[in-house]
Amino acid sequence: MAIEAQEIENLIRATFPNAQIAISDLAGDGNHWAAEVTDESFRALNRVQQQRAVYASLKGKMDGPNGVLHALALTTKIPK
Repeated sequence: MAIEAQEIENLIRATFPNAQIAISDLAGDGNHWAAEVTDESFRALNRVQQQRAVYASLKGKMDGPNGVLHALALTTKIPK
C-alpha cells in the first residue's frame, strides 16, 4: 500500500504549521520517501529530538509491517 507525498506533508504540517517541507519519492514506488523539514521550533531541540518529533507527527504511518509508509529519509533544519 503506497502513500502520497501530499499526505505525508499534511501529517507533518499538522504538527509544524509554519515549516518549510519538501517531500521526494526516492524510488518512484510511493514507499520510499525523503523529507526535509525546516522549522523554528527545532532550535530548542537536538537533532535526535527534532527527528523524533517529525516521526511522531506521522501518527503511526510507519509503525510495524502494516505501516503505509515504508521508509522515510529525514532531514531536519533550523531556519537561518
